[in-house]
Amino acid sequence: MAEEYLTDDEQLEAVKRWTVENGAWLAGGIVLGAAVLFGYRYYQTYKTERALKAAAQFSEMTAALGRDDRSASQKLGEALVKDYSDTPYADQAELALARLSVDAGDLGKAVAPLTHVINESKDDGLKNIARLRLARVLSDQGKPDEALATLAVSPPAAFAAGFHEVRGDAFFAKKNFSAARGEYQAALTGGDARSANVALLELKIADLGSAASDKVKP
Repeated sequence: MAEEYLTDDEQLEAVKRWTVENGAWLAGGIVLGAAVLFGYRYYQTYKTERALKAAAQFSEMTAALGRDDRSASQKLGEALVKDYSDTPYADQAELALARLSVDAGDLGKAVAPLTHVINESKDDGLKNIARLRLARVLSDQGKPDEALATLAVSPPAAFAAGFHEVRGDAFFAKKNFSAARGEYQAALTGGDARSANVALLELKIADLGSAASDKVKP
């Protein structure tokens, strides 16, 4: 290259000319790089602070639940969902709010938060928990077909037993006892059967016999 044949003084002059000609661009690049770095660090700090605040509020909510202060739990949960919707704690709060509604006998009020977690959560585990709980709510509301539609996905093994059991409950509500039996038995043997409530499932299977007998009585 031509630069290889320049004297030291000539190379120094070339560097000076380049700096003069490109100094503005160079300075601008340094400023822009510094701004991007500062902005990234600020954003990371902002996210961390929000996560810590959300965690603290979630801890307050669970403490209120622990002492059975439902009013405080409700207020803290609603505020957490409103103010920290971009954190994982908002999903947990919505599950808790749905549970409070179910415990209060207001099944309809539980549908919205559970549906929101299913549609918006980035945590697949929480989405599957919400699916199971929503399906139970729908079955209890006398909507077994909607419950079955909610569970019309292939769950991971850890949730398979729960999905089969709740599907069985929905089929039982539809008086499709053979389908209910198949689901209950699948809950006992398929997927992670260790997570199944064996005694309860065996009781449900036993109940199918009497329910079927009642169905055929004149």
